[in-house]
Amino acid sequence: LEAEWLNNTICIDTGCVFGGHLTALRYPEKALVSVPAKQIYYESVKPFLPPDSSSLSAQQALDTVLDAEDVIGKRFISTRLTRNVTIQENNSAAALEVMSRFAANPKWLIYLPPTMSPSETSKLPDKLEHPTEAFTYFRRSGIDKVICEEKHMGSRAVVIVCRNEGVVQKRFGIENEGIGICYTRTGRRFFNDMALETAFLARIQAALDQSDFWQTLKTDWVCLDCELMPWSTKAEALIRQQYAAVGAASRAALPEAIALLEQAQANGLETTALLQHYQARSERANQYVNAYRRYCWPIKAISDLKLAPFHILATEGQVHCDKDHIWHLDTLARVCKYDKEMMMATPYKIVKLTHEDSENDGIAWWQTLTDKGGEGMVIKPFDFIMKGRNGWVQPALKCRGREYLRIIYGPEYTASKNIERLRGRGLSRKRRLALQEFALGIEALERFTGKEPLRRVHECVFGVLALESEPVDPRL
Repeated sequence: LEAEWLNNTICIDTGCVFGGHLTALRYPEKALVSVPAKQIYYESVKPFLPPDSSSLSAQQALDTVLDAEDVIGKRFISTRLTRNVTIQENNSAAALEVMSRFAANPKWLIYLPPTMSPSETSKLPDKLEHPTEAFTYFRRSGIDKVICEEKHMGSRAVVIVCRNEGVVQKRFGIENEGIGICYTRTGRRFFNDMALETAFLARIQAALDQSDFWQTLKTDWVCLDCELMPWSTKAEALIRQQYAAVGAASRAALPEAIALLEQAQANGLETTALLQHYQARSERANQYVNAYRRYCWPIKAISDLKLAPFHILATEGQVHCDKDHIWHLDTLARVCKYDKEMMMATPYKIVKLTHEDSENDGIAWWQTLTDKGGEGMVIKPFDFIMKGRNGWVQPALKCRGREYLRIIYGPEYTASKNIERLRGRGLSRKRRLALQEFALGIEALERFTGKEPLRRVHECVFGVLALESEPVDPRL
């Protein structure tokens, strides 16, 4: 018989008088100290240890069923980073719909990643986003050093891996679901093919084993924030129905229009201006198709998947938001070396905002990435969490390249009248949500590593999902 926590309470009576143990609780460490009874001092009338075939703890058994009353309605969630995050009733209802119908086993869902704001709109004539504005934001916030990370064009994925299934049962209260999970930013399983997920997680586990990750971090499980490529792995339906449909229609119609205008011009009609207009549209349509095709490739074997982990979110007893981004990226780079076929380290560059040459190097690196067809880069304060002159600064700003934004805003977005209209986009609501979701994500992890009840963890996870239903321009 062992003392167990249940809803943040514990009974340390472990039956010493009946031949069990004498148990003490060391507080505030919450450490248990136990010694076996020297003898049976009194025979229990009832069976001292009732038969119980369950291998789950009392808390895990209680957490098997979550109560909708804990998440519906208007709610106020307290976090360490912010006083209160308000969740409106209509947003709670939308989140409940997603969570109850599509989400993975709730016991896995200890974290959902926050949304991310773009940099302020660029003042350059042919660009909507540029690193200069991101650097300016952080400098004005009192941050003198940032890290720029290559932005991989894939899908956000949260990956949990344990050393074995015994750890899964002990720490997550889950039985017969393998050694971990890979899920999307909305809590859905990433893979429909369970055999593929099993093989995928086994590869990650092997890299963690070989890199001595478990021993180094003194843990037997890890939660990673990653990007999983190709983009088409999860977004194939979106690509077919939205992007490919637009591309196919444009490439079918515009050449015919151009041919007719050329024929009219050959017959003596003045169509020069209109012909040039349609030729420019055709060129932009081709650029659009080339842009999204760059991020799609067929998955014939597990080695066709590419995983780029960039945050070690949590391990046993620790949330690693106290480490700077260099620690995260370098630690993960050592893991990735043991499976270069499927895992890839994220390239990065440090930029000192007090040195013009350093900023220019950062801008040049972004230009190189985007010229090669890359999405762009993510710019973060050097430390994981930083407070600026006006409170917490954005944990990350994305700065996307000109051609990638063509996928987001459509083939015609670079036309002068369109790009000028887009310069009026507002970022304030997006940034408010980014900070709130970030605070909720950190709070969820801290509650989980602190071994709080699952309903307390899910209050925060559910809050992130609820905020995602706020009416914000999805292109930001």
